Amino acid sequence: MDMGEEKEVVSLGTLSKKMDDFAKARDWEKYHSPRNLLLAMVGEVGELSEIFQWRGEVERGLPDWKEEDKVHLGEELSDVLLYLVRLSDVCGVDLGKAALRKLELNAIKYPAPKQTDHCVGEHSSDNTKLTEDN
Repeated sequence: MDMGEEKEVVSLGTLSKKMDDFAKARDWEKYHSPRNLLLAMVGEVGELSEIFQWRGEVERGLPDWKEEDKVHLGEELSDVLLYLVRLSDVCGVDLGKAALRKLELNAIKYPAPKQTDHCVGEHSSDNTKLTEDN
């Protein structure tokens, strides 16, 4: 992507509408029960897992990956996302609101450490320790 090129912002609502239209156009709504969608999503998570299965730990940004592997990863991530959006829609769950609520709950459950909680010199670049002799 060129630096001057803007990224398109895609909302969950847009994905939900497109998935609904896709299913209706193919008369697949009858197959889109919560159970079926969940099982299909789990299958896609398995395919996503296969991509990482024998690679060990990988660096952020996947700098050592071939472009075709990154494209494949994007496809499998998209499959999982689309099934998740469709499942939430079929279940009547506003996924965006539910995710924001969950983030708020996690912030309460796992509060960020306060600056005063860190030890002085803990991240010092000169690796010296304070002693009674200093």
